[in-house]
Amino acid sequence: MNAPGLRERKRQRMFRTLSDVAVGLFLEKGFDAVSVAEVAAAAEVSKPTLFRYFPAKEDLVLHRIADHEGEAARVAGQGPTPLAALRRHFLAGLERSDPVTGLNDRPDVLAFHALLYGTPALVARLYTHLERSEAALAEVLGGDLEARLAAGQIIAVQRVLALENWRRVAAGERVADVREDAVAAAERGFGVLAAGLPWLAGPGDGEPPSNGEPPGKGEPPSKGA
Repeated sequence: MNAPGLRERKRQRMFRTLSDVAVGLFLEKGFDAVSVAEVAAAAEVSKPTLFRYFPAKEDLVLHRIADHEGEAARVAGQGPTPLAALRRHFLAGLERSDPVTGLNDRPDVLAFHALLYGTPALVARLYTHLERSEAALAEVLGGDLEARLAAGQIIAVQRVLALENWRRVAAGERVADVREDAVAAAERGFGVLAAGLPWLAGPGDGEPPSNGEPPGKGEPPSKGA
């Protein structure tokens, strides 16, 4: 893959600068208390220039997680099965305390997540981000209704797992004390997915819940039937 050219590097640098300036102001004063004009002035650009990079005020914050938007779709193709790849990736994220898993207690990460989850406009915009992630994953899984249903379940499980980790850490628990439970919850979540979506799973992709009959037991549905 070719390295980005000078123009693209400058463009990406401007994205980061505008987002960093905006997030700093939002953390200091609150999202609703800061206008787009204030962000532009602090970043020393005009409002029209800012809007060329970020059409909506909320996008200034969501840029921090923009790189993750197509992550599930990219990871799912790494095999040996989509669920095996996604499970492995999520567990690796927990191991390195990737902020996207919620298992991170760095003050700047906690402050950013508090801003994100504590601002209704940002929560609404976050769901748009999740919908795009879901659509990209569904396309990789086949693009039909069955793929879209599967993608919705996978993205939802990852979101709930990350949110539960963040809530515990934000409440004051240490990452070291939460990690074991976070790993067990991830294994359980991906086990449920493997049981319910056997056409995306293989042997050992996850253990189904032990209480009661696992969903999806029996012959995998015929893909595209």
